[in-house]
Amino acid sequence: MAEKIIQQSGSPTPEAVAIVGAGSIGAAWAIVLAEAGLEVRLQDTDSGRLAAATSEIASRLEDLRGFGLTQASIDDTRQRIRCCGELGEAVAGVIHVQECAPENLALKQQVFAELDRLAPADAVLASSSSFLPASQFAGELAGRHRVLVLHPANPPYLLRVAEVVPAPFTSQACIDRTIALMRRARMEPVLLNKEADGFVFNRLQGALLREAYCLVRDGVVSSADIDRLMRDGLGLRWSLLGPFETVHLNTRGGITAHAERMGPAYLRMGQQRGQNDPWTADMVAAVAADLEVRRPMGNWESAVAWRDRALMALLRQRNREPVLEPSAGAAVPPISGKD
Repeated sequence: MAEKIIQQSGSPTPEAVAIVGAGSIGAAWAIVLAEAGLEVRLQDTDSGRLAAATSEIASRLEDLRGFGLTQASIDDTRQRIRCCGELGEAVAGVIHVQECAPENLALKQQVFAELDRLAPADAVLASSSSFLPASQFAGELAGRHRVLVLHPANPPYLLRVAEVVPAPFTSQACIDRTIALMRRARMEPVLLNKEADGFVFNRLQGALLREAYCLVRDGVVSSADIDRLMRDGLGLRWSLLGPFETVHLNTRGGITAHAERMGPAYLRMGQQRGQNDPWTADMVAAVAADLEVRRPMGNWESAVAWRDRALMALLRQRNREPVLEPSAGAAVPPISGKD
């Protein structure tokens, strides 16, 4: 690990991290990492963007405090974030660099070549890329062993999960240090076993969006009603449970029974879209084995009761505090709780 930056007085300062790009994701990462007690260097060549990011960060921190979602001092957190115009200044002495440049392959290749040259030799170089794997933009670098993708859900100060996506050349030490940093920052790291185009977050989101667009195109339903079904139905359940857990608790007999009953129908619907991916017995068995550890069938009834009580608590809170939509100027109607 890189040595801590030493002040002239000789007392150690917090470990430093650099964020390259002060757009919405860069500003959001600054909040997450500064709240964790790290010194954050937020770098952008656009001084106007840096000024806007500073204002956005202050506003978000006030909101987080207002909703009781941070215990950190707002002043202390803001003081740990320093804006930099020069890349070399930003990365000097850091233990981690988080790149947040636009999703452009040539640009990322250029940025990571500069980072590999300027950043300390033992600093992790991570990209916030949503789609591009590290093997596409860092494969030719001398320091490629310290490069990976660290893709957050947006915004990470609220959706505290991030995909850790190593390339085949990424060292285990780099992976371990990234996971440790995320846990320090109260983020939940999800380690992917291998690279995949779009990783996992966007492949799941993309699958749903592809079907949603097709349903609108085919005149089956309006886009507004799809959003309503997601917001008040699937999305409400998915805020508590993942898709495997959801169907496991929706079906007496668990996920194995669900696959037996619903698998043929889902296969048929997939084939209508040109996809032929049956839920094979070994695939279902592997997922069922994992669920037996997390949601054992012996506790199925109590887990269903917990799910229902948790949904009741969510609905009660949504009904008590409807959220005001700026564009509409009116509160979202209370949620009925119907399936």
